[in-house]
Amino acid sequence: MTINDRIAARVRQIRTDRGLSLEALAEASEVSRSMISLIERGESSATAVVLEKLAAGLGVPLASLFDAPAAPADPVSRRAAQVEWRDPGSGYRRRNVSPGGFPSPIRIVEVNFPPGTRVAYETGARPGVTHQQVWVLQGTIKVMLGRERFDLAAGDCLAMVLDRPIAYHNPTAKPARYAVVIVSDNRG
Repeated sequence: MTINDRIAARVRQIRTDRGLSLEALAEASEVSRSMISLIERGESSATAVVLEKLAAGLGVPLASLFDAPAAPADPVSRRAAQVEWRDPGSGYRRRNVSPGGFPSPIRIVEVNFPPGTRVAYETGARPGVTHQQVWVLQGTIKVMLGRERFDLAAGDCLAMVLDRPIAYHNPTAKPARYAVVIVSDNRG
């Protein structure tokens, strides 16, 4: 199963589990019905921004869209089984580190952020409360949370509530790497 097939199956599974039509999800996410249909058929490599909008419309964390459909509840996530996804819009790579099928409100994601990359998520408040911490492991990133700007270097950790639009930027000529820890009551 390719990563696009996995995302397709998860979006379709969560949408149908929630009893949403394509039209209802399109309205809730502000993603067109035709784009959702392409994603659900695995015919589109959606950007991180589009996937974030879908996750918000489905009421789940973005990380849950990368889980294997109907994944068994295993408390161990082996490195070899952790899929890596590359955002076709920015080129950044993300890997869900946490076990996908395990019932936990905590998710850990590793991000490799190329030089000069910028990704902006316009989604504001999400259902429930979602806390996120960004721990910079290598390099430098700038984070805009609403109108607040945070300049982070290796070793820095930013804690936030995801209730406003957020943007990430690597302003340097070197790659950055960071871990994202997400705690949400919306496990999807």
